[in-house]
Amino acid sequence: MGEGHDSGFRFSFNGSLRFEGRADRLTGDAGVLLLREIDERLGFTANLAPELEDTRDPDLITHPLTELLRSRLFAMAAGWRDQDHLDHLRDDGAMRMAVSNRRGDAPLRPVAEDCNIPDGLASQPTQSRLVEMLTLGENPGVLHRELLGQAVAQHRRRFAKEPEASVTIDIDSTAIDAHGSQVGVQWNGHYHRRCFHPLVAMLAETEDWLDVALRPGSCHTSLGTEEFLIGIVNCLKHELGRVDAVRGDAGYPSAPILSFLENEVEVPYVFRLPTNKRLDKMAAPFMKRPAGRPPREGRVWLHELSHRAGTWDKDRRLVLVVLEKPGELFLKKFFLVTSWSEQEKSAEDLLEFYRQRGTLEGQIGVLKDMLRPALSSTSRMKSHVRGKPPKRRRMAPRDDYACNEVNLLLFALAHNLANVGREVLASALKRPSSVRRFRKLLLRVPARLTLHSRRVVLVLRRAVTPLWRAFIRALDIHLPLAPPSAA
Repeated sequence: MGEGHDSGFRFSFNGSLRFEGRADRLTGDAGVLLLREIDERLGFTANLAPELEDTRDPDLITHPLTELLRSRLFAMAAGWRDQDHLDHLRDDGAMRMAVSNRRGDAPLRPVAEDCNIPDGLASQPTQSRLVEMLTLGENPGVLHRELLGQAVAQHRRRFAKEPEASVTIDIDSTAIDAHGSQVGVQWNGHYHRRCFHPLVAMLAETEDWLDVALRPGSCHTSLGTEEFLIGIVNCLKHELGRVDAVRGDAGYPSAPILSFLENEVEVPYVFRLPTNKRLDKMAAPFMKRPAGRPPREGRVWLHELSHRAGTWDKDRRLVLVVLEKPGELFLKKFFLVTSWSEQEKSAEDLLEFYRQRGTLEGQIGVLKDMLRPALSSTSRMKSHVRGKPPKRRRMAPRDDYACNEVNLLLFALAHNLANVGREVLASALKRPSSVRRFRKLLLRVPARLTLHSRRVVLVLRRAVTPLWRAFIRALDIHLPLAPPSAA
């Protein structure tokens, strides 16, 4: 290994500097091996794959379903969002070791061409067929349940250490940019661009996604919220035995949702209300500054009100929040509606609790900025197949919208997997961390793999190894290995 190499290229600005291409097993993503360690201890892909319906011909299968799932999820978590990126990573030693079911050094050894053993990662067309297969039958429902199950399992682990931890559901929507002729990509007047407009829900205490639902770009904020939220609340009630609160922005407090939370499941809530003329009239008497020079830092006034909207079946408690911002001439305001009484939660505590939903907006930013969901499935005409004109000009019919929803679910699953690493890293560093920091410090780490007669050695920079050791120690605390079963 490393004996043969390409002739080097000399740089013009420094003649002593040149680069060579060698056969060394180098990687820029050594941290995917840590993702595999997390996955192995969670039993995530090992438990998910048997639940999915594999429609492939068993005699033609080269890549097991678990390996296909791992390669897609690990690549997403590491920042390789497109299926084409897997062709680039096909011979990456760390990815091959992390994805493979085979033990020892077998993932790095060459295999015979006539055997159904994977030699490297699956290609982009194979990954496309995986996504298409995941849209069939009960597979989408399995992915939704698994995403929710990940969050439940994380919260149970937190309960073991913090029995007082609450269960809070944050709900919101966002825009995911898309281009071309994808089904569902439409102009959204609020975001001022063509996009999808998915609905998302997060478990606030662990920052795990509970569920995601793809929606057309032009849909209203509240479209499908009732079924989406009701399913999540019922599941958490059944799995965890409790739901302590639901938080959401304006657009979600419809009469059916408020009645469901109050009467059927008895879960407290706080939502922001969209403004209208009637609410503006109620707020008018309070939109005045007191006499005197305003302070530099601004002020906040809270006012207790009661209101019954036209679609509501009863009066509900409102809290008017009036904001004075430095340098601005006019006061700003918004309304909160809640099922908590003033004795159960004061207006000050209610506002502080509502503002904590900023964590959800931060995680939406992580999903869009770090993972950057690529939703681009669309049926296109074929021009060439293996370098020759195709017999059929069009691809076989498929549900492109369902493929994009599956891709969004896979991105959410990859986020939750990386979020476990974030929590372990925070424990290792003994300070709060983020998915971005987890990727920067541990996932995108260069290394070299050396293949010996009986083992594979991962060679890291000396400055990196203390953090890896601390991470493994923290991993043993958070996700201890199961004791070996007695023979």
